[in-house]
Amino acid sequence: MENTVEVDPRAAAVRRKSSAGRVLQKVRKHYFLYVLLAPALILTLIFKYVPMYGAIIAFKDFSPIKGIMGSEWAGLKHFEKFLSSPNFDVIFMNTLKLSFFGLIFSFPVPILLALMLNQVRRAGVKKNVQLFLYAPNFISAVVIVGMLFIFLSPTGPVNHLLTWITGEPLMFMSEPKYFRWIYILSDIWQGAGWASIIYVAALANVDPELHNAASLDGANLLQRIRHIDLPTIRPIMAIVFILAAGGIMSIGFEKAYLMQTSMNLPASEIIATYVYKVGLQSGDYAYSAAVGLFNSVINVVLLLTVNFIVKKLNEGEGLY
Repeated sequence: MENTVEVDPRAAAVRRKSSAGRVLQKVRKHYFLYVLLAPALILTLIFKYVPMYGAIIAFKDFSPIKGIMGSEWAGLKHFEKFLSSPNFDVIFMNTLKLSFFGLIFSFPVPILLALMLNQVRRAGVKKNVQLFLYAPNFISAVVIVGMLFIFLSPTGPVNHLLTWITGEPLMFMSEPKYFRWIYILSDIWQGAGWASIIYVAALANVDPELHNAASLDGANLLQRIRHIDLPTIRPIMAIVFILAAGGIMSIGFEKAYLMQTSMNLPASEIIATYVYKVGLQSGDYAYSAAVGLFNSVINVVLLLTVNFIVKKLNEGEGLY
């Protein structure tokens, strides 16, 4: 006969009560920390979780008059409409290419900047260089795009130089083949310096004695970076890469929309600008919600996939 262990309900209730008492005791002891945490939790709940209720309209024939719950159920009709639309392939591939190439080319730049800044020993020079690198991050997308149109216009300084060399200007902002690289390179110029802050902070914790000992052993600069600096920031690199890959389909709407012209539309029309046009300009809220939800689902799948791959390659270290 199998031995069965009888659980005393009263003992279990006492244990649960004791556990709840310990939690309340910790809350009372550190109540000020929970008070500081409360605003962030409340704002996250209000602006991140409560709006998820509105995603229901992606599955309905939404009518502002009837409201979300009063509108008729449509199922996957809007998703099928988007997937079968003639623009789907172009919009999806434009978004994927812009995000993928942006990730590949922009991800290493902050790391290289941080490694170079870490070699600057004079504090004054280092601060001035950091200020120069961080400043573009505080320029708005509207100003950035305005600068691009001025510098890359047929009569701008870049085309003046090209005309002097080749004899004819290039239509940078009108030709679809230039849009993607202008977008990516301007993004790197604007955000690489700011993105390097987290790596600079991590490298500041490296013990200088490690570099001194490696130098005495005959290690050159590249060897010290490879065996001391890079292992220090490798966990941060993994987390940043996972988060960036998880948002690979979430391109900023403002800059892409502002850079659009009637001539470069075959390369500049992405999911974010498409949602804006069909949602706010055309008033098809249910269809635009379905497109946005489709984009979010792809991001979640990519996040889980990349996190799984990185954990396998990085000795179990990942986002979670």
